[in-house]
Amino acid sequence: MAGDKVIHLTDANFDEEIKSGLALVDFWAEWCGPCLALAPAIDEMAQAYDGQVKVCKVNVDNNQAISARYGIRGIPTVMLFKNGEQADMFTGNSPQKIKEMVDRAVAN
Repeated sequence: MAGDKVIHLTDANFDEEIKSGLALVDFWAEWCGPCLALAPAIDEMAQAYDGQVKVCKVNVDNNQAISARYGIRGIPTVMLFKNGEQADMFTGNSPQKIKEMVDRAVAN
């Protein structure tokens, strides 16, 4: 479901993987139509921002602790982290808005 540049995060490895630099995290589920529709755009972002932004996915069904910690109530929710701290977020399937969020973070 994800390209080779996308990192799959779990409750166990989440904090370690996002602790430094920029990390874009897509909270999704296999049964979520909008999540599946967004997946190709997430893969494209992983390719486009390789070396600048770590692009990750969290399956909310399999990783409920991290989903609860960030209050994920609707999916897809995409969060941007900078050095382990949440910097921005977007809920919904809008690749353009997500790209704009990442571009702002990369420019700063």
